[in-house]
Amino acid sequence: MVYKHVQKFLTGSKCFESKRNGVVHLNLRLYHSSGETEEEVLPIEWYEKMFPTITKLTHQLKHVDMIDGRLANVNDGSVIVDEYIQHKMHTLKSLVRFFVGSPSVQQKVTETVNGLLVDGKCRNPVVCFSKASERGPMVVNSLTKVSNFLNVSAQQRKVVRFKICEQVTQHKIWRGALEEILNELKSEMDLLNYNCLGKGNNMGYQIVSSCLKFVSDMDISVDHDSTSWMRLAPAKRVGSRSCAEWEDVLEMFHDLIRCLKSENWSAHHVEKLEVMKEGLSRIKNVPIDKSLGYKEVLHQESLVQKKLSNALGHSSRCLFTLLLYYLYGHVRDIEVDMRGGIYGGDGENIFHLRMGRILTSDEEEMVWSGMKQLDRALRVFKFVWEIAGMKGFLELQGHLWCVGAKDKTLTYRGSLFFVHGISL
Repeated sequence: MVYKHVQKFLTGSKCFESKRNGVVHLNLRLYHSSGETEEEVLPIEWYEKMFPTITKLTHQLKHVDMIDGRLANVNDGSVIVDEYIQHKMHTLKSLVRFFVGSPSVQQKVTETVNGLLVDGKCRNPVVCFSKASERGPMVVNSLTKVSNFLNVSAQQRKVVRFKICEQVTQHKIWRGALEEILNELKSEMDLLNYNCLGKGNNMGYQIVSSCLKFVSDMDISVDHDSTSWMRLAPAKRVGSRSCAEWEDVLEMFHDLIRCLKSENWSAHHVEKLEVMKEGLSRIKNVPIDKSLGYKEVLHQESLVQKKLSNALGHSSRCLFTLLLYYLYGHVRDIEVDMRGGIYGGDGENIFHLRMGRILTSDEEEMVWSGMKQLDRALRVFKFVWEIAGMKGFLELQGHLWCVGAKDKTLTYRGSLFFVHGISL
C-alpha cells in the first residue's frame, strides 16, 4: 500500500497522522506560549473521526492480548510473532489512551468510581487517569522502578532489599526460577520441532536439555524417613577439578544465547536468559557436587544464597525475577498499559493504587485474563509498600478498558476491578 501522510493542525496543538500498511501512527504534541507541554485537549471531531479506527482494530485483534511480554491468543495460549499485528496493537492502545483522557470518558469514570466508594473509604471525589502520564504504559521489571513509583525513601529501600533478599535468594527459589525459564524455552522448542531444524538449532536444544539436567540433579530429598542426612562425603579426588561449578551453567547460557539470538521468536527467551546470567556470574565459583554429604550440599546451597544476597542490588532485574517466582511461582513479565497512580490519603490513612489495562474484547475469558495479569502487577506494588513500612493502607484497584464493552464491576482476590466501555 502506498504510504499516505496526513498533517493536520488542531486548535492549540499539532497532530501528525501517518498511515503505513493500513496502521495509523500518531504523534500528538501540544504547546502554549511558554513552550511547555500541556495536556491533550482535542476537539470532539477528532474523537468522532478516530472512533471507527479503534473499533476496526478492536475487531481485528479480538482475543489477542499481551501476555508475558509477547502477543498471544487468549483462547489457546498460542504465541503470535507478527510485527504487523504488533504495530496494530500498539496503535490501538495509543488511541485508547487518548480516548480515556477525553472529557466525556473522564466524567463517566469519575462518577462510576466515586459512586461505588461511598463506604467512607474515599470521601473526597478523585479523578483518575486524567493526566497523560497516568495513561502511559509501564514495564514492571525492577525494585527500583517499583520504589520510584511508590516514592520509597533511600533508607527504606535498604530495608526492602534486605528483607526481599532474605526470602527470594534461597536456593530452592533460585533453582526454581532457572528451571521455569528453561522449561518454558524447551516447551516452545518442542512446539517448533526446533532440534530437527538444523545443526545450530539442534545444538541449542541440547544445551537447554543439559542445563535442565544440571538444575534437576540438584534436588535434595527432604523425606524425613530417608537416610539422606546420613550420607557421608566420599574420599577427596586428586587431579583436575573434582566437581562441576555454576560457571559451567554460565558458559552454557553464553552458548545458548548465541544460538538463539538470530531467531525472531526467541527474543523474549534471550532476554530472560540474559537477566539470569547476572546471578550466574555472581555464583560461578560455587561448586555443584551431589556426591558430597548432606551437610556439605546444604553448605553449597547456603553459599549460593549468601553470594546472591550480597551481589544483587536494588535495581537488579535478576533479583526482581526471583521475587516474581517467589510471589507467583513463575517469572512472566508484568506490563501495565496505563500506569495510573496512588490516590487519596488527604487526611486519611487509606490510599488507592489504580492501574489500567486495555483489552480487545469484553468476553469473559479475555476479561479474566486481563484482570489476573493486572492483579499480579498491583500485588507487587503492595508487597513492596508493606515491606517498606509505608504509612497508610494501600487498596488495589484495577481498570480494564475495551471499545464497546458494558460497564461493570468485578471483585478478584478482594480487590475491585472496573470494566469500562469506550464509546463516543
